[in-house]
Amino acid sequence: MTYTKWFTEHSQKHKSILKTLSNKSKNEIIDYFTYENMRANHIDFCLLYATNTKCHNMKNLNCYACGCPYFRFSDDGIDLLKGRIVYSKCIKSLGSQYVSENAIHHDCSSCEVPHKTKFVSDNFDIDWNEIMNEVSIESK
Repeated sequence: MTYTKWFTEHSQKHKSILKTLSNKSKNEIIDYFTYENMRANHIDFCLLYATNTKCHNMKNLNCYACGCPYFRFSDDGIDLLKGRIVYSKCIKSLGSQYVSENAIHHDCSSCEVPHKTKFVSDNFDIDWNEIMNEVSIESK
């Protein structure tokens, strides 16, 4: 799956869930997006839910800001570094890189920032795309 396809599909899933929460407050919506609740009620929201696996091994994992606003990507590549195409990166330099012979992808697995309730609360917008508006989709 490409970055763009995932981003587009995830945005639609997010919107669909939020339509059912229109009578909820900001804090109730944020609380609704806890890993445990989402796994129980929206198994198709994340591929990892079906395997009872978290993307980050942390307490109080919140899934609202999955697709971190610090993450930049392009299916066509955003840079060339030492002969490798850079397909994704973090503008805050959090996490690490996965480097192969021809490509570099950002590895967010060691970064918990967008999954913390405080981060979600501080950056909350009812429209997930507005939170993610910093996300760069350069391939059209």
